[in-house]
Amino acid sequence: MKVVAAVSAASEEMPSVLAVPVDELIIGLIAFLIVFGALGKFALPKIKATLDERADAIEGGLQRAEEAQAEASRVLEEYKEQLASAREEASAIRTQAQADRSSMVEEAKNEARQAAAQVTAAAEAQMAADRAQAMSTLTRQVGELSVELASKVVGESLTDDARVRSTVDAFLDDLERQASN
Repeated sequence: MKVVAAVSAASEEMPSVLAVPVDELIIGLIAFLIVFGALGKFALPKIKATLDERADAIEGGLQRAEEAQAEASRVLEEYKEQLASAREEASAIRTQAQADRSSMVEEAKNEARQAAAQVTAAAEAQMAADRAQAMSTLTRQVGELSVELASKVVGESLTDDARVRSTVDAFLDDLERQASN
């Protein structure tokens, strides 16, 4: 019993670990309220302003991103329109080039036809002139041979030009009549 009495006397002397002295509690509570008030008055507005700035920056960033997206879409549409316009223009240029090529080919063909016609006409004229010259030469030679042959047949010299000419002309007219029948 002595042990129990000693334990109970010791327990009355030792304060409880969970028991807080009232004066410390009041001083701690006043210090807490002062620190809380100072933080609320000075730090909280700055924290709130920083959070508002961040929110605005995020919202502004989203808005700028949306605006940039809209601008990119607009630029893409303009690019597509310009590309379509360029394709149409290229098609028109190709069509015009083909038309120009066709007209140039046709013009070259016409010039070639005209040149061929001129060459043919010149050749025909040359042939007609050569034919006329050959006829003239042949007529003269036939006339000379006829006069010579007639001189041998008649037995006299036919050197009189007027008489020879009339005889030759009559002979040639007779040959032409026979050739045309």
